[in-house]
Amino acid sequence: MPTAARKPDSQNNVQQLTTESQNDASRELDNKSALEIARIINREDERVAKAIRKALPEIAQAIDVIADAIRKGGRLIYVGAGTSGRIAALDASEIPPTYNTDPETVQYVMAGGAKALGAASEANEDSRELGGADMSKRRPTNRDVVVGLAASGRTPYTVAAVEFAKARGATTVAVTCNADSPLANAVDIPIIIEVGPEVISGSTRMKAGTAQKMVLNMLTTGAMTRLGHVYGNLMVNVSMKNKKLIERGIGILQKAAGVDRELAQHALKTSNGSVPVALVMIKTGLNARQAEQRLKAFNGHVRRAIEAES
Repeated sequence: MPTAARKPDSQNNVQQLTTESQNDASRELDNKSALEIARIINREDERVAKAIRKALPEIAQAIDVIADAIRKGGRLIYVGAGTSGRIAALDASEIPPTYNTDPETVQYVMAGGAKALGAASEANEDSRELGGADMSKRRPTNRDVVVGLAASGRTPYTVAAVEFAKARGATTVAVTCNADSPLANAVDIPIIIEVGPEVISGSTRMKAGTAQKMVLNMLTTGAMTRLGHVYGNLMVNVSMKNKKLIERGIGILQKAAGVDRELAQHALKTSNGSVPVALVMIKTGLNARQAEQRLKAFNGHVRRAIEAES
């Protein structure tokens, strides 16, 4: 391919990216008081939610494909470098305790590996070879959804990883903050959040990072809700592995079933600590074994299990 055709992916065009531009609102930031700095950052942060609103149709499309993939035994695999990789790792790590899912269901691939979570390893993001190799270790298939995150939309590691996954049949999604980028052009569903220049030029851990975190919240929360792991707005699939989560489970059951604490605790004991099983038991009058079978028949979808005809 001629060099001119690859211009958006060129190292020489980094400064032309919106996320690398200088922000007029913060040009004299080093002359501002602490309160003025906070106000400027706050005003710029207000732009993030508005920018995301424009991409809601693509976000909704991604929610549905992720839910469908997980329903069929597939995985959601995030991939990113630097701030994007760390945000991906955060979201992936929080899904098992929140929704009691298998840790394999939502995963992350990060340039530099797990050690890059706490120590900068940004040099790896320039390697297409590492991106493809790291993704190949996850053996993506047509049952999986792979989401590539890059504020610039041009990180070689992430683009290569997504391209590898797509070539193996995975549905691919991009979360980026620059339009018409190599990453957005490489995927099935591009989610483009144009947040504009950062308060500190090029510091994409700020608005761009916030945008990515907000979008990932939507993707996994939306998918888990569509899968029936939420009842009303209660996280009924919570994993009760410590005192705080046990108390949360009791409270969720009290609210969802409209019962007192004593009955909620009894139901949880009878259900071996499963909030979904306990809730189905109380709502339907089934015993624990029957409630488990009902949930299994509806792939763990709590509301459908409760509202199904006997």
